[in-house]
Amino acid sequence: MKVMGYSKTFRHVAALAAIGIGAIAFAPAQGQGTTGSIFGHGPAGGTVTARSETGASRHGTINDSGRYRLSNVPMGTYTVTLEKDEKTLDTRKNIGITVGRGAQVDFACENDECEAKGG
Repeated sequence: MKVMGYSKTFRHVAALAAIGIGAIAFAPAQGQGTTGSIFGHGPAGGTVTARSETGASRHGTINDSGRYRLSNVPMGTYTVTLEKDEKTLDTRKNIGITVGRGAQVDFACENDECEAKGG
């Protein structure tokens, strides 16, 4: 009789453990990040700076293909500025960043061609 009771208890514990593991495996992910990105096109060699209302900032250089990406940008509202040869060429305001999302901000390129020309 004791063997049967032990077996029944073991099955209950095993079943509860399996349910618990299943619940953990299928639980929604939470708190995985609080950042997004800003990306787009612009004149090759330009510098893009994103500055939030709270003072957070990110910057990067536009590559030879005329593309840039600023990653790990905290949530918030940003002013994005394009500079080249130490001059501000363009500014975009009120660019909103939400978790896990990217905001595309394109800047005009001469003759609509952002790629660097070989010299």
